[in-house]
This record gives sequence, C-alpha cells and structure tokens, in this order.
Amino acid sequence: MTDPQFALTERVQQALAAAFGAEYSDADPLIRPSQFADYQANVAMSLSKRLRRAPREVAQEIAEHLTGRADDPFPGTVEVSGPGFLNLTLSDDWITAQVSEIHTDPRAGVGVSASPQTIVIDYSAPNAAKEMHVGHLRTTIVGDALARVHEHLGNRVIRQNHLGDWGTPFGMLIEHLLDIGEEAAVAQLEAGEGNAYYQAARVKFDTDPEFNRRARTRVVTLQAEEPETMRLWHIFMDATVRYFNKVYVQLGVTLTNEDIAGESMYNHVLAQVCDELQERGIAVLSDGALCVFPPGYTGREGQPLPLMIRKSDGGYGYGTTDMATIRYRVQDLKADRILYVIGATQALHMSMVFDSARMAGWLPDHVRAEHIQIGSVLGSDGKMFKTRSGQSVKLLELLDEAETRAAGVIQDREYDDAEREKIAHAVGMGAVKYADLSVSHDSEYVFDFDRMLALTGNTGPYLQYAQARIRSIFRRGGVTPAETTGPIVLGHPAERALALQLLRFGSVVEEMAENSAPHKLASYLFDTASAFTTFFENCPVLKDDVEAATRASRLALCALTLKVMEAGLGLLGVPVPERM
Repeated sequence: MTDPQFALTERVQQALAAAFGAEYSDADPLIRPSQFADYQANVAMSLSKRLRRAPREVAQEIAEHLTGRADDPFPGTVEVSGPGFLNLTLSDDWITAQVSEIHTDPRAGVGVSASPQTIVIDYSAPNAAKEMHVGHLRTTIVGDALARVHEHLGNRVIRQNHLGDWGTPFGMLIEHLLDIGEEAAVAQLEAGEGNAYYQAARVKFDTDPEFNRRARTRVVTLQAEEPETMRLWHIFMDATVRYFNKVYVQLGVTLTNEDIAGESMYNHVLAQVCDELQERGIAVLSDGALCVFPPGYTGREGQPLPLMIRKSDGGYGYGTTDMATIRYRVQDLKADRILYVIGATQALHMSMVFDSARMAGWLPDHVRAEHIQIGSVLGSDGKMFKTRSGQSVKLLELLDEAETRAAGVIQDREYDDAEREKIAHAVGMGAVKYADLSVSHDSEYVFDFDRMLALTGNTGPYLQYAQARIRSIFRRGGVTPAETTGPIVLGHPAERALALQLLRFGSVVEEMAENSAPHKLASYLFDTASAFTTFFENCPVLKDDVEAATRASRLALCALTLKVMEAGLGLLGVPVPERM
C-alpha cells in the first residue's frame, strides 16, 4: 500500500544520505510525474551549487547509490538524462504487487492514524435571525468533507455548528412572534421565510415606538433568561433549526441537532472571560471598552488595532464569544486541532482571536487552530451570486432547482418515476457539492448550473457516471466486484497507468486531511476517472476474444477503481448512484 511517489522520495533521500552525508537525508528530491518515465527527480539540479559540482555528475552519483544496493534492489530503472535529470521507471512487478495488495484491502490503501487526534470543526453556522442562503453553501460543504475525512482516518471529530442564536435582534424577533402568533411564526420560520420575518420585525422596530420599547425590554429579559422569554426564544429557535435541518438533509451533510453549539451556549462564561483577561493584564480599558491589543496589528494610521472583548456600554460582541469558544474547545473538548471553516473576509478577525488566545494561554503551542478561508460564490456577472432582484439566493430553492435540472439531464433514460427521482437527487446534489469542492476553498467560483451538470469535464456527474459505468460492467458480466480475485497483470500501458494512479489514493486522502484541501481529492478522482476511461477504451474487459486470465485481471482493476471512486466521493459527501 505504497504511493509510488512517496516510495521513490524515500529511496532518493536514502541515496542522497549515502552519497553526500546524513545532512542530505531530508532534502526534497523534487520528484514529479514525467512523460519520459514514471517520475523524474530534479534534485541534482538544485544541489549542484551547494555541492559545487556539475548537476549531471551529482545525478550520476545519486543513480549509482539508487541502483547499487544488492540487499535492497531498486524496484525499477534509473536513467540520467539531459543536464542532470533522474528518470525513474518502476517495474511492472513492483506495481503489480502494490496494486494487488490494495485490491484486497477494504480501505483501498487508506491508512488509519497511529496517533488519533481530537479534531474540532466549526462549520455551517447560519444566523438564526436570517434564512440560509447560497453564502452558507461553501462553509457547510467544505466543513462536512473535512469532518468525513478525519473520521475516516480514525480521528475523533467534534462538529460544532456555531449558530448565530443570540443578541439584541432577538428582542424584536420575539416581540414580532407575539404579534403574529406562535403558530403563524412557526409556519413562516419552518418554511425558510426568515428574511421576510426579520424584515417585518425590523420595520416595526424602526417605525413603531411602542414596539421598539417592547423589543428593548425583551432584550433585557432575554439576557436575564427570564422563563417566559426563554420559552418564546426556544419556539423561535426550534422552528428555525427544523428549517436548517431540511437543508442539511437535502444536501446530505452530517450535521445534526447534537452538533449545535451556538452563541447562546457561552452566555454564562462571557463575564468570566472578560474578568480573567483583565486580571491577567491581557485586556485593558480603551475609551471605556475592554480590548486586547495583540502585537503586530495596526490600523490605517498605524494605531494598535483592538480585539474588542466588552463594549463601552457593557455589552459583548463576536470577540467575546470567539474567545470563550476557543477556550472551551481547548480546555473542555481537549482539541488537538481546531478548524474554523469561515468566510475569507473574517481572516483578520480570526488571526487576532488566535493570537489573543495564545496571549491568554488558552491556545497552547500543541493545539493547531486554523482558519479554513472560504471564498465567495459568484454569479455569471462576476459579482456576488444573487437573484435578479438583487436578493440573496435561498439555499433550499437553489437545491430544488439543481434536482429539477438534473432530472432534465437524465430524462432520456428508461427509469420509473421513483428511480428517476432518486437519481436526479443524487446527480443534482453531487453536481452542486463537487463544483464547490473541486476548487480551492479560498478561491471564488462562478455558480453555473450548465457547467456543474455537464456529463463531461471535471464535474460531479462525470465522476458519478464513471463509477456507474463500472457497475454496469459487473452487471453485464454477471459477477460482483467482491468476486474479483485477479491476479492483476499489467500488459497494456493503460492498465499500468491506471494501476499507478490507484496507488496514490491513500496519500491523497492524508494530504486532504493535513492541508484541509478537498480540491486535492477532487482533482485526484477526476484524474482517476480519466485514467479509467483510457483503460476502458483500450482494454476490452468482457469481449469474447479476451482470455480468461486477462479478463480476471481487468475486472480486478475495475473493482479497485470502483472501490476508490466510491470511497473518494463518499469522503467528499458526493452521492454515488448505481445507475445514471
């Protein structure tokens, strides 16, 4: 279960140490795939100046140490080319042995962490005072993919859905609930009409003095957690969460009510957070407000930039809650790593929170806190994705449209209504999720249904179709993937290329987890599907003139490809329909 590139990297590093000394054992061999061999190492070029020797001479010495070990022969061939490149070609026997091993491995070569960590992942986090819109799509999808991959690697994952469920707007929201009645309010909130609800409350707050007075009074009773106010708050929140859950179920993410850890959760510790920071001298009063001034942050005029912990009127803000949150996640949840899947626009704020928490001793060096920056979703005009009227696009309506359009893509298929609906759901959600995950999370991307739902190119439907096509091979052959035993024999270049690609799966999954980079796995799966397409076009599997041994070998490669595609798409949260 060895990634070829990793195996060659280790080999070249051993050769470097043997040739030039132990201090070279961790040098980057600069190994990359090559059109002239399986891989090419460019390390001789980078070391030539350091060694004060010609690059080709350096390459030649590395090659001699690579191939000169009788006790552990190099698994292939080494050739020095050009001014000092090392062309590395693996033997078919080595590739066959490795790919045969992962063929029988239920995890397809993905290891389990020898030292599992507790990973806290903060994602989705919609505002309960508003409805979910397309802006919540990326934080939800990316965070869920990271949660899935860390669990698959054996880590303990704690999901944290940090809802915006507290604060001064809830005074007017609760009073509006009383005005229109609990039943009407619940129906509106469950239907996802949070924006209309909020706007109606806001109009009254701005124009009706009596409503304004009631709303301000309600904020006081809410902060005091007066029983009747809390009952009304729970009615509001329960209805809102039921709407959120509709989105989560349709989108196929793993968040549940058990993962809710909203702002309200930290109310009882905010004063303590402020007191502790002030007692330690970390937070100081500035114009009546309690602030932390982490070093290195300045405003436009070079003045120190504050992280406000308590406002001059005694109220709390995001800084207070975020400091309480990070303290709780380290001290109570025992996090080894905390991932904040939050918009890129919050980069400065999150950096200041992390540095302030380090100053307080709440974020020790052994705990990694990382802001997984999420870029914006754009419309075809290159601006923020909105409706024609300029409103934010409701997420539930967007998902419904994806399913409707997906049904159109498969309308010529001969399925009954239930099967067609099931496939349309999988294709629609797969298209939306993969389009997001296939680009770097900190990049912007244009939301384009036509591109997302295309059956060709780097799209979710293309990958879903690739695995569905493999399933059809087994149906036509009257055999199941589990019944394929091989042995695997690599006779055609397309077989060899596919096998090499499949060997990389485990390391790509680990890279996704280490670097919080779902797009790396998405890119790998697209390359795998492309390699399979080339294999399928050049290597007949079920034709009558294919020998039994060749057929068994190719079925084994099909089964392993299916296993990798299913597992990889599953880690991204992309559904895998059996037929398309």
